[in-house]
Amino acid sequence: MLKINNDQLLSRAECSALRAIAIAGIVLHNYCHWLGFAVKENEYTFDKGRSMGLMQALLEPDLNLPVHLLSFFGHYGVPVFLFLSAYGLVAKYEHTPHVPVPDRVSFMRTHFRKLFDMMIVGFAIFIMVDAITPGAHRYAVPDIIGQMLLLNNLMPNPDKVIWPGPYWFFGLMLQIYAVYILLLRRKGWQTAVAVVAVCWALQVGCDPQGETLNRLRYNFIGSMLPFCAGLLYARYGRPMSHAFWAGTTIISYIAVILFGLNFHTWLWTPLFVCSAAVGTVKLLPVYANIKLSHLGKLSAAMFVIHPVARKIFIGISRRGDVYTGLLLYIIACVALAWATRIIINKVKTR
Repeated sequence: MLKINNDQLLSRAECSALRAIAIAGIVLHNYCHWLGFAVKENEYTFDKGRSMGLMQALLEPDLNLPVHLLSFFGHYGVPVFLFLSAYGLVAKYEHTPHVPVPDRVSFMRTHFRKLFDMMIVGFAIFIMVDAITPGAHRYAVPDIIGQMLLLNNLMPNPDKVIWPGPYWFFGLMLQIYAVYILLLRRKGWQTAVAVVAVCWALQVGCDPQGETLNRLRYNFIGSMLPFCAGLLYARYGRPMSHAFWAGTTIISYIAVILFGLNFHTWLWTPLFVCSAAVGTVKLLPVYANIKLSHLGKLSAAMFVIHPVARKIFIGISRRGDVYTGLLLYIIACVALAWATRIIINKVKTR
C-alpha cells in the first residue's frame, strides 16, 4: 500500500493522485469538447469569446454545466503531467545516487522507446476501430511516418495531421526530454528561468488566434513553464504547512479562472494549474490520495486507449443522450485501460 511521507515534497501516493487528476481531466475533456454545444477551450490559441462563453455558462448554469467545465478546463491535465515529468526526472537522475548518469544518446533512445511502446499499442487499436466506424480519418504517408517517429508536432498544421489528436503529447514529450538532457539537467535555476523567459517571449508577440502561436504551443515552447516549475520545485521546494497549501490552492483556482480572461495572463495559467493540483492532493485525506493512486497507475494506458472509446461512444451523446454516452465512455476507458496496460507491459518486456 502507498503511504504518505510528510518529509517528501510529493509522496508516491500524491504523485499517483496527481496523475489520476490529470488523466481524468484529459480523458473527459477529449470527449466533452467534441460535443457541439460545449464551451470550447483555449489550449493552443486564445479566443476571448470562448472565455466569455465560460463566464456565461457559469452565470446561467444548466444541466450541461459539467460538460462545459470539462470541455474548457480538462486539457489542463497536460501541464500537470509535464510538472510531474520534470519532478520525476530530477528525482531519478539528480537525487538518486545509484542511478548511472546516461549519455545524451542513450537517454534519448531510452525515452523514445518508452514513448513509442505506449503509443504504438493505442495507435494500432485506434486505426483499426477508426477504419470501420463512421468518419474515418484519411491518413497521408508523411503523417503516418511522422507519428511513428514522434515528429509530427513539427509538421505544418499539426492539428490536422495528428490523429488521434491527443497523440500530439508523445511528440511533445520527446522534445521535452531533449530539452532536459541538453539544457536543464544539473544546471542552475537561472537556466530554467531563462528557458521559460525565452519561450514566453516567443509566444507573447504572436497573434492570439494565429497559426504561429498554434504551432509553437504544439511543441515544447508552449510547455516549458509547467515543466520548469516541476523541475524547480523538485530541486528547491520545501515541505509546507497545511495552512500554506489551503491558501495557495484557493488563490490558484481563482487565478486559473481570472487569468484565462486575458491573452497575456493566460500564458501563465499553467503555473497556477500546477499549484492548484499540488495543493489539492496536499489537502486531501490520506485515504483519498491512496484511492486516487489506483487510477493514477492506469494513467498511461488510459491516455493511449481513450481515443478508441471516444470514437465508439461519442455518437450516443451527439444524439442527445449526453450523460449516457459519457458514462459508458468512462466505464469503457477504465476497463480498456486495464487490458491495455497488460499489452504495453508485454511490449516493453518482449
